[in-house]
Amino acid sequence: MVVNTAAALTPEQLQRAMRRSRQRAARRWRLFVSTPGRVAACVIIVIFTLLAIVGPYLYPANLPINPNNIYASPSLAHPLGTDFEGADNLALIVTGARYVLLAAALAAAITVVIGTAAGLAAGYYPRMAGRAIMRVTDFVLAIPGLPLLLVVSRIWQFGALWEMGIALGVFGWGGIARAVRAQTLSLRERAFVEAARGLGISGRRVIGTELLPNIAPYIGMNLMLTLTGFIYTEVGLFFLGAVSYSSSNWGVMLNTAIFDANAVTSTRALAYLLSPLICILLITISLVTLANAVDEFFNPRLRRIS
Repeated sequence: MVVNTAAALTPEQLQRAMRRSRQRAARRWRLFVSTPGRVAACVIIVIFTLLAIVGPYLYPANLPINPNNIYASPSLAHPLGTDFEGADNLALIVTGARYVLLAAALAAAITVVIGTAAGLAAGYYPRMAGRAIMRVTDFVLAIPGLPLLLVVSRIWQFGALWEMGIALGVFGWGGIARAVRAQTLSLRERAFVEAARGLGISGRRVIGTELLPNIAPYIGMNLMLTLTGFIYTEVGLFFLGAVSYSSSNWGVMLNTAIFDANAVTSTRALAYLLSPLICILLITISLVTLANAVDEFFNPRLRRIS
């Protein structure tokens, strides 16, 4: 028999509980806004998210080019300079953000769903079922990700962002599964889980109502870190020329700047090279900053004394 805790509380106790919950939320919010770096990271992620969603609608399908203005330096007309055709680098960054960021977000979502489900099941049922799940996980982890994707790209061209997202997610969930399993093994012997099992609650409900909420912050932190890895892999595939050509893709921009314009040894196309690099750097720093913030919020040992 499951006891409804909320119904067992008196109105005064329920009010006190709600007040404590609001106070905890207020403390966490103050902790977040007290660090300018976290606020800036959140703003950067929001800006890039908006660019990925609405950015391509701000420019025509075929960006205007100007052969007389190739590799121009940054100016008011072209804040990030121009490319090898005289197209605006800012327009290339904005239109290329959708594929790079949304594909990485889809891959991260798939990774979290599969990895969390596999890790929870393997940790809560550590015998035959858990061993079988972990053998599959070990197999996924043993596969070299980038070389495998290079081979898969010969068959599957990744022309649409959802194709890239699915491929990255299917081959990238092993790390989260193993991490979630370790957390689940440490929680399954805790008193609150033992009490839930003692009340006759099914294993599926124990996982969903007792274990998952306790490891959700940990999953969120890993989600942000996984996003950066997927962005690197995705840009790397385009940089190596393994995916269909698109002049607005960040990886193609890096490839063209380095191998066609010699941006590493010449300053002629330096703005063209730095535009995608700075975007990737900003996203990475922001995601790592937010991941550290999540860890600090839910880990009292890391929480700052205000």
